[in-house]
Amino acid sequence: MVSLAPMEGLTTIYHRRALARWFGGVDRYFTPFLTPTRDHRFTKRELREVLPEQNGGLPTVPQLLTRNAEDFLWAAGELAAMGYREVNLNLGCPSGTVVAKGKGSGFLAHPPELDAFLEEIFSKAPCAISVKTRIGLKDPEEFPALLAIYRKYPVAELIVHPRVRTDMYKNTPRWDRFGAALEDSPFPVCYNGDICTPDDAARLQAAFPSAERLMLGRGLAGDPALARRLKGGPSAGRTELNCFVEQVYESYAEAFGSRRNAMLRMKEVWFYLIRLFQDGDKLSKAIKKARDPLDYEGAVRAVFADLELSPVLIPNW
Repeated sequence: MVSLAPMEGLTTIYHRRALARWFGGVDRYFTPFLTPTRDHRFTKRELREVLPEQNGGLPTVPQLLTRNAEDFLWAAGELAAMGYREVNLNLGCPSGTVVAKGKGSGFLAHPPELDAFLEEIFSKAPCAISVKTRIGLKDPEEFPALLAIYRKYPVAELIVHPRVRTDMYKNTPRWDRFGAALEDSPFPVCYNGDICTPDDAARLQAAFPSAERLMLGRGLAGDPALARRLKGGPSAGRTELNCFVEQVYESYAEAFGSRRNAMLRMKEVWFYLIRLFQDGDKLSKAIKKARDPLDYEGAVRAVFADLELSPVLIPNW
């Protein structure tokens, strides 16, 4: 099973629709996190991500970011009423502003509070709950205690990104910690972290033959055909990449009523996607520095007209 990782500012509904249309291969699409608050109202942006008519039949799992059980349960109830059978708890976000509030991976620094929170939400939730976690805040030795807490509850799926919060997205994922989660697990365990090619996935599978679930983030952002390739499908072609980019851009322009705002959102898409092209540094800078939609559109045309696709995605994040 292959899942799309939730990436704030990137894997929006417009990106997910285009990814599914042009490349496929993804079994489940996780939304960027929603942040339920005490006023118990979803914002317009959040509703745009989760209203069933927006997702157009895509198998979608909403992700929630909170450390307040009441707020979590309210949001889970609203989502269940929309027809969602699962919500995901974000215990992985390493953002400084999130961690400072004790949310995301910041919650991992408080095991007793986390345990009490999980006890309440699992005892009252109207739908299944999966958990996306890092292996600790500062030290991978924190993970055994966290894993013991998770194993107390009927977790629908534990998605393990085997880095600590202070790693951010640097350093090498600690596969031994993923292996510990996988061993004799009472629930499904999914791997997330630095799978950018089919060879990466094959190495993981060789190391852990029972690993059957993958979540793809930056690797899929850089190669939209990666999920398809993992299932034996073809690499991305120039025409479908062009169509994918155009659909995302035009969807943003229509939604925002502004091609300039759409251009600004597309810069995040191209931060990852340009790595699929050879010698893309010059045009990458042109896209990044574009201040006018016409400049942006001209740079994108040049990418598809002048650059060759790379046979191997080489991340440089």
